[in-house]
Amino acid sequence: MTGKSIRIERIMDRRTGKTVIVPMDHGVTLGPIKGLIDMGRTVDLVASGGANAVVGHVGLAIHGHRGYGRDIGLILHLSASTSLSPSPNRKILVNSVERAIKMGADGVSVHINIGSEDEAEMLMDLGMVSQMCIEWGMPLLAMMYARGPKIKNETDPEVIKIAARVGAELGADIVKTPYTGDPDSFREVVEGCPAPVVIAGGSKLTDVETLKMIDGAMKAGAAGLSVGRNVFQHEHPDRLVRAACAIVHEGKSAEEAIELLNIPIEPEY
Repeated sequence: MTGKSIRIERIMDRRTGKTVIVPMDHGVTLGPIKGLIDMGRTVDLVASGGANAVVGHVGLAIHGHRGYGRDIGLILHLSASTSLSPSPNRKILVNSVERAIKMGADGVSVHINIGSEDEAEMLMDLGMVSQMCIEWGMPLLAMMYARGPKIKNETDPEVIKIAARVGAELGADIVKTPYTGDPDSFREVVEGCPAPVVIAGGSKLTDVETLKMIDGAMKAGAAGLSVGRNVFQHEHPDRLVRAACAIVHEGKSAEEAIELLNIPIEPEY
């Protein structure tokens, strides 16, 4: 096995080839929001629910990853911007693949906004990170969004198909992109992207909406999910993750998964 294939088994289930990822990189963008005050507790909760990996900046690796409960994969996020910036869609590299290796990360991620006025610089960064990931055998998650002056609808299947394909073409091992709203149109995104596709969570949804979105994406052929605020700001993140894992890894329907939300999970020590 290569180094990349060994590491990717830390962030994707080897039996199903699917993954449940919880991004927690929002502390740079939005600050200490609900669910990220105590990062260690949140990581332990989503790990207890069965999540395959979390995404975070170097601060997560230092201050909150791998507490007292179940182990969980770590994807170090390399790009950032803040909501206070005059150009919040411009993501710049703030870390490196080499640093991720030194910190014991199992993968790295970058955020790219296709259609942004700074698209060219972000694509250059994605290409450079992709080269380093090949060199070092590090899995790469590309968060591919369509955001910019020419983008009228950020979930339009036609623009999402382009954004996802760009990620795969430039070397991503996993592509994260918004759900287009229905299985038929998202199937076109998946079929047009050679790399495994996982859905982003987007704006705050109800539990039923979240699980139905996951169900629809899996029916379309998605490889899983990378959902942040709808998970870590949930009253019981562990239970929501368990319900999501039932859909992703066990093929349960949204209706079957909803029943798991009311069943407590015993913590592991």
